Amino acid sequence: MAATMSMRKMLTVSAAMVCAVAVASLYGASASTETRFIKNTIASHQIVIFSKSYCPYCRRAKAVFKELNKVPYVVELDQREDGSEIQDAFMALIGRRTVPQVFVNGKHIGGSDDTIEAYESGKLSKLLGINEEHKADL
Repeated sequence: MAATMSMRKMLTVSAAMVCAVAVASLYGASASTETRFIKNTIASHQIVIFSKSYCPYCRRAKAVFKELNKVPYVVELDQREDGSEIQDAFMALIGRRTVPQVFVNGKHIGGSDDTIEAYESGKLSKLLGINEEHKADL
């Protein structure tokens, strides 16, 4: 009888450990899914903006590329079910969770202020390989 109780306790503990490992691996797989999505998106497009459709800072960053006659690939996080998880993945990747996050040729430019600064300094035009004859102040 004592052996049976001991065996039941061991099985219960083993089952709990299996569940914990399964939950941990699911959580890790989920995080890596968003990280893979971010990295694949950045690698697949010259200009990527991770944005929220209603955000005024995101609109400012998008306006920079409109001024340069460039069309960025925009990921509107507020229109995706996994938008919050993608933002969490950004925290792990770049130390920021805020939007916008702008990438050019795979290089992280930063947020709205960083993008405008890169535009005004000519750094953005240089990264894009374009002439900056018609640069306007934003």
